Amino acid sequence: MVKEMVDKGISDPNVLAAMQTVPRHVFLESAFLEQAYTDKAFPIGDGQTISQPYTVAFQSQLLELKQGDKVLEIGTGSGYQASILCEMGAKLFSIERIKNLHKNAAIILKKLGYKPELFLADGSLGLKAFAPFQKIIVTAGAPIAPDSLFDQLDKNGILVIPIGDDKVQYMIRYRKDGTGNITKEEHGTFKFVPLIGEKGWKTSAKI
Repeated sequence: MVKEMVDKGISDPNVLAAMQTVPRHVFLESAFLEQAYTDKAFPIGDGQTISQPYTVAFQSQLLELKQGDKVLEIGTGSGYQASILCEMGAKLFSIERIKNLHKNAAIILKKLGYKPELFLADGSLGLKAFAPFQKIIVTAGAPIAPDSLFDQLDKNGILVIPIGDDKVQYMIRYRKDGTGNITKEEHGTFKFVPLIGEKGWKTSAKI
């Protein structure tokens, strides 16, 4: 799997080392175990998916993560992306809106020895009480980048978020400079489940 990530352009050694270390099969239902290390997304229940490894690696690389960075993840899901970020040395805060996924991810992350701060809440609002964050990663497709996330992004911070409609989302990396100005970079097209919430899609029917 890691060789395939390299062939597809992932070059950050910390991302590749984390992908090598974290056992992806523990996040999958038994029916998909034989395909755990293929570059595919799989259902994890409640209409959600575990992203394909390339997507996880690509978003992680865009974050330009440094050891000890305070990171906000919107959409804990299976917990796989959270595990990669923890393995890379992030001080991670992760939000999930679906109770079953939140509980299951907490169990798996604990078994693997990772200790992120996990919250059951509307991720589109961010986590104001713990802001600012050096890095913010959104693992669901949003109609726009919520102002709440820009407000909670530290100076010289990075926000990575897929933005689009029900057909396609564009992976966007925003950078906030030392004066608070925001710049935007576009990094290809992807397909995510919708970001549901007050600052996202109001219902899953919209995307």
